[in-house]
This record gives sequence, structure tokens and C-alpha cells, in this order.
Amino acid sequence: MTPTTPMTPTTVNAATPEADAFTRPYWDAAAEGRLLVRHCSACDRPHHYPREFCPYCWSEDLTWRPASGRATLYTWSVVHRNDLPPFGDRVPYVAAVVDLAEGPRMMTEVVGCPEAELRIGMELYVTFRAGTEDGVTVPVFGPNPG
Repeated sequence: MTPTTPMTPTTVNAATPEADAFTRPYWDAAAEGRLLVRHCSACDRPHHYPREFCPYCWSEDLTWRPASGRATLYTWSVVHRNDLPPFGDRVPYVAAVVDLAEGPRMMTEVVGCPEAELRIGMELYVTFRAGTEDGVTVPVFGPNPG
């Protein structure tokens, strides 16, 4: 997947953070099937989660940049019980941390891969899941592009 290749979101019931004026570009891009990361112009480093300042040099000279959508699995845990709506309807699911090809580490969910096939360092690709209740689309990762 390239940053200019939009993905078609799938739809499920998903809890998401509330978008505000600062994070709106991130959520709007996700709804279009694009993953963005913040990039610091002062120290030339990307970071994730989106912040209004660089966590490395504290600069506020930041821009949104498209990410490639490629990542490697850093760690994961299979969640078998979660009493918080709407997660209880989705168990079991794979909560994960991935290393984006651009460098930042990101919390996410791995989809489309049996638990027995998960391996640290495996290649993953972004896809998107649209929330049915809140309409917010979130990036998730799976073993196959698209």
C-alpha cells in the first residue's frame, strides 16, 4: 500500500477517542483510508500518537505526513474478556503494538490473522475499521495489504 492508495473501511461497532480540532485531520484521513503521522520540522522525526509538540525536541513546528501503512509486530496480547462496551461483543481480539515503517510505535489491533500465526517481527499492513455507533474510522493492522 502506498500513502496515496485509499483503503475501503470495514464497518463494526468500535469505541474511539473523540476527535477535536487538532486531531480532525488524522481522523478525516483515516475515514478516507489513509494513515497520517506527525512529523517535526525542527528535528526531522515522526511520532505517534498525535501531539501538538514534538516529544523529542519540544518544537511546535509540526506537520501531518502520510505513512506507508507498513508495520512490524512488536508485541501483542489476545483479549478474551472485556466488559466495556463495545469490546465485549468483539472478544477474543488481538491488542497489539506495532512499529510503523516510519519509526513510531503504535497501539492498535491485529485483524485477519489467527493467533497461532502471530510472530514478533511479522510484516503487517494498515486497514481501517469504521465505527457503526460513532462513525469514527480507526486504523488496524493485518498480514495482507488491502
